Amino acid sequence: MTYQLPDEHIQALLEAAIAAPSMHNTQPWRFDVEGHVIDIYLDGSRTLPAEDPTGRAMRIATGAATFNLRCAAEALGYGTWFGLAPYPEEPDLLARIVVEPAGHPNSELRDLAAEIPKRHTDRNPSGTAPVNQRVRVALILAAYAEGAELSWLTDTDIDAVRDMVLDTDLREIHDWHRSAERAHWVGGARTTDGVPSSALGPRSTTYPAVVRDLATSPADRMRGASAFEGQPQLAILSTKHDEPSDQVAAGVALERILLTATREDVSASFLNQPLEYDDLRRKVQRLTGEPGHAHMIIRFGHAHAATGTGRRPVADFLPRDPE
Repeated sequence: MTYQLPDEHIQALLEAAIAAPSMHNTQPWRFDVEGHVIDIYLDGSRTLPAEDPTGRAMRIATGAATFNLRCAAEALGYGTWFGLAPYPEEPDLLARIVVEPAGHPNSELRDLAAEIPKRHTDRNPSGTAPVNQRVRVALILAAYAEGAELSWLTDTDIDAVRDMVLDTDLREIHDWHRSAERAHWVGGARTTDGVPSSALGPRSTTYPAVVRDLATSPADRMRGASAFEGQPQLAILSTKHDEPSDQVAAGVALERILLTATREDVSASFLNQPLEYDDLRRKVQRLTGEPGHAHMIIRFGHAHAATGTGRRPVADFLPRDPE
């Protein structure tokens, strides 16, 4: 007989999954629950064709949701095993997770589950004190545990990233497809998806900024400004290969890194715009000194209270009952 997860546990598992980060908070997932098996699909209605034409960012977001679900399962007393992008004939099915009573609880995932509601993208200025070496190593190991690599950048490499950010801004000046797409998801008083004005953080008094400024409306572009750290602490998350399953795995590693950072009272935001152009993405990877494929440029700092982004109700991510 197939084990059936209780409804309240399904609710808790999916609430944890949808708390994962996604580009512009699009929440591009669908879930199908059958007994104790949870499938995570891409939601084709929430794509970003201008900024994410290949769907790589969507697959990364799916990986992050997968990791959150695994952590929540451990907190409920379950164990999980899973496959990423398991069936080539079903390209929208990116992860299949089997949830069952735990024979050998994973205390690390259980502990990280407590960090899920605390994690948010922090677009505020950080202090100048560096993230200490112990935490840097812990974040490297978090990536390694999920088959990815986290490479901390030197000051020279960080300057190279700044130059690439400037390059992307120049490329986007006349790209109205990108600006219109971003305007659809960013700004205003958003409560269930997208990035509200309240979560944009201040403008930077220097340029190029060390955190991505998503503002599109005149009001958001004129919001208050603050001085950010002169030299950010940046790291690149990469995988050796770049198949769909590798991109999902990058998302799994990303969320493990972010929850580990949250536990250490370290904040994170992103400077990913160079990764949206293939030639610049290759340049970013070369900064690591290793072969592979860059997926995220992460800015780490010292956490403080910040406004997060809303999520849709769980029912919106499940198949609708036939009328």
